[in-house]
Amino acid sequence: MVQNAILRNGPAGPGSGGDADRAGGDVAARIAGRTLARRGADYTSEVRRLLDAALDLIRLHGTATRPRVADIVAASGLSNEAFYRHFPSKAALVAALVEDGTERLAGYLAHQMAKELTPEGRVRRWVEGVLSQADGEIAATTLAVLWNGGEHSGGNRNEAAVTIGALLVGPLTELGGHDPSCDAVLLAHALLGQVSAHLWAATGPTPAEVDHLVAFCLRAGAAAFPR
Repeated sequence: MVQNAILRNGPAGPGSGGDADRAGGDVAARIAGRTLARRGADYTSEVRRLLDAALDLIRLHGTATRPRVADIVAASGLSNEAFYRHFPSKAALVAALVEDGTERLAGYLAHQMAKELTPEGRVRRWVEGVLSQADGEIAATTLAVLWNGGEHSGGNRNEAAVTIGALLVGPLTELGGHDPSCDAVLLAHALLGQVSAHLWAATGPTPAEVDHLVAFCLRAGAAAFPR
C-alpha cells in the first residue's frame, strides 16, 4: 500500500507543489542535515588529530628541524587528502596551532582572573599567566611553534594580543582608564613582546620583573587623560 501511494504521487517535478512535495522536501532536508552533522563530527575529529600530531612533532623536534606535511600526516594516521581538505599549507596548520594555543591561554587566564575580587588582583593574575608562557616546558613548546610559524608569526601575535587583551578591558575599566579597549591590546602586545624576548634568550621572568610589569600595566591602564 505504501509503495502504491508513492507511485501514485510520482516524482515531484519543479513547481508541482502539494503536500507530497513539501513532505519530500522535509525528508530530504532531514537526511541531508544528518549527513552533514556526521560529516562535521568526522571533520572535527580529523582536524583535532592533525593539530595534535603536529604539536607532538613540533614539541619533539623543537627548533632543530621543521616537520613536513608528510610527517604530520603519517603521525596523525590520516591521508594527504584529509590534510589538504582542512589546511591549504603547513603554515595554515601552524597558524591554527597558534590560534588553538591562544584560546587555551585565554581560558586559563580567565579562570585565574576569576579568583580575584579586585581589578588590581585580576591584572596581576593576567600578567603572571601571560608570562608563564616563557617558563619551563611551556616555553620550549611555545618557541618551537613560533619558530615553525616563521614569517607568519607576526600576524598570529597580533591576533593573540586582541584575544588575551580583551580579558583586561574589564579590570582597566574598573580602574578608571580613559580607553580600556585600546590600552588592553597595547598592554597585551607589550607582554607578548616580553615573552618573545625571554623565549629567544632562553630565560624566564623573575618575581621582580613580574612586579614591575604589574605596576606598569596598572599605571598605563589607569592613567586618566583629558577627553
